[in-house]
Amino acid sequence: MPRRLYRQERHEIILKKLLQTGYVSVSELGDDLGVSAVTVRNDLDTLEGEGHLLRTHGGAVPVHLGEETLSFASRQRDQVQAKERIGAAAAGLVSDGEAIILDASTTAWHMVRHLLSLRELTVLTTGLYVALDLLRAPGISVMIPGGRVWREAAAVVGGDDSILPGQGNLQRAFFGGRGLSLEQGLTDPNQDEVSLKRRLLATVPEVNVVVDSTKIGKVAFATCASLDEIDRVITDSDAPPDFVAALRERGIEVLLA
Repeated sequence: MPRRLYRQERHEIILKKLLQTGYVSVSELGDDLGVSAVTVRNDLDTLEGEGHLLRTHGGAVPVHLGEETLSFASRQRDQVQAKERIGAAAAGLVSDGEAIILDASTTAWHMVRHLLSLRELTVLTTGLYVALDLLRAPGISVMIPGGRVWREAAAVVGGDDSILPGQGNLQRAFFGGRGLSLEQGLTDPNQDEVSLKRRLLATVPEVNVVVDSTKIGKVAFATCASLDEIDRVITDSDAPPDFVAALRERGIEVLLA
């Protein structure tokens, strides 16, 4: 019978496997290390606290992915209550029979369960998780533009103009982002995703930004939408009052969820 590994030995094995594969799951580590899932989760929590990795649902990813390329699963754990309120408020703007755009953001994903009861709704989305959850609703038609799949974000990016709807009547878009500032507008780190968002933005008369208050004042690499292209910002009640006032002075509607 193999000897039981010491805690430090388990940690070294976990980090080595993470470096080799880019992802570790609780179940696989339990089998490899010969310990329970509870022990694995405790090890992962300890390593996350020491800054060696980032916990995700069911496992972990390397910390070197950094803030700009966090996986969808990692981002799902951030600001959950605020995103849920924002998602509900945003979904309340959508009616039966509309055609809308949702991006691959986790905030847009939080909208989904509030849309499932709608009828004759058409949703164009770049988000794979968004699309899969929408398929649960018989009253919703789902469209995805073609293009390269960005694994960490579970998003379709790149794409060419031929696969974007040229004749459909899209009423409104809901875009998340990694930053929203008065100077740069809505920004994201992935240039391919930004390019696709900008082409989508040109197809709708109404652009809604759905971001939690932790994104306010931050700036990522590329601008998805400048302030003069944004009609409404939906955020949470922790948004800085001066920022909210500045948006409203520029004619942008602000909803605080």
